[in-house]
Amino acid sequence: MATIKITQIKSRIGSPKDQKRTLDALGLTKMHKTVEHERTPAIEGMVRKVRHLVSVSE
Repeated sequence: MATIKITQIKSRIGSPKDQKRTLDALGLTKMHKTVEHERTPAIEGMVRKVRHLVSVSE
């Protein structure tokens, strides 16, 4: 499967608790940190939930 790179571009401060947990589940703990994940429906759903806080590239 294809991999995607996810970068946190906005702060988690002030975000609801469920969005903070989603960022933790993706492995994003700091600003401008980039992680790679396989493109699966579960990962795409998590990215969609926090799309205003992250940037996604192929």
